[in-house]
Amino acid sequence: MSYPHDISALPPGKSIIVFDAVCILCSANAQFILKHDQRQQFLLAPMQGKYGSRLYRKYGIDPSEPETLIVVQNGQLLRNSDAILAIYDGLGWPWKIANMALIIPAFLRDRLYLFVARNRYRIFGKRETCWVPQAADKDRIL
Repeated sequence: MSYPHDISALPPGKSIIVFDAVCILCSANAQFILKHDQRQQFLLAPMQGKYGSRLYRKYGIDPSEPETLIVVQNGQLLRNSDAILAIYDGLGWPWKIANMALIIPAFLRDRLYLFVARNRYRIFGKRETCWVPQAADKDRIL
């Protein structure tokens, strides 16, 4: 299936995750999402691609120096720990148990999230090229 370039024209119930496809942690998370998203509600867009970088710019994020992945869900932007928690909530049980972290104030959750995000290459490493999905998942990558 081919998706439109305008996020407002996405089918109902679909959310977009923009992630760093050269970050080893981020691409491992993308693979995890593709594997466990039984309802196939999430579409993924590498920030290095046209679609992902355009969405980052739309929301005022420099795609060459991002500190966060984003989720666009029902026309709403989620970032930092809110984005991660929305993803795991959307994956259903047992992954949605991560929402227990919502009892922690966002400014504290985001501090930890941003520490990892800013140091992701140093801690987890960086690929030489962007991660490429398996053929079965290509229709879920924008």
